[in-house]
Amino acid sequence: MKKRTSWIIWIIILFIIFVVGQYNTLVKLDEVVKTQRGQVESVYQRRADLIPNIVATVKGEADFEQKTLTQVIEARANAIQLKVDVNNAEEFVKFQEAQGELSQALGRLMVLTENYPSLRANQAFSDLRVQLEGSENRISVERMNYNETVKNYNTKLRTFPTNIIAGLFGFEKANLFEATEGSEVAPVVEF
Repeated sequence: MKKRTSWIIWIIILFIIFVVGQYNTLVKLDEVVKTQRGQVESVYQRRADLIPNIVATVKGEADFEQKTLTQVIEARANAIQLKVDVNNAEEFVKFQEAQGELSQALGRLMVLTENYPSLRANQAFSDLRVQLEGSENRISVERMNYNETVKNYNTKLRTFPTNIIAGLFGFEKANLFEATEGSEVAPVVEF
């Protein structure tokens, strides 16, 4: 009887160690997802901070299309004012859409600037354009890193027996960044 009791105690101890280990793994992966999401938000903020300088530089061009500048300014305002719980799928989609609209508006602005030789020759504008392109590249890289991190987290979350522990402790699937609908089509700009 004593031998049987000690086996039961050992089984319970091993079970507790297993549950704690799986829980701690999920916590660590969740924190990695949050950190990576912070990186994405940081590069989005960097891009948003560049936009007022770009708009101010472009405004110096007297006959520049005001509608495009207004669209960029409005898209930036929408993108930076939107605070969302990225674990909420609906809010996350809205966040992605706002960032996508800003990317499209900036794309249209950059295409239009090609028609202004004095603007293209402006060193400040050229420097800002390079910084903006760098920001767009960083956004792409950070979103890709975030999605890889989320994939690892979601895979662990859904794998047996971790899925049971995740359910017991309320861990939820993280959302991926996805391409904005229509982003595969280049913006149409008419002159």
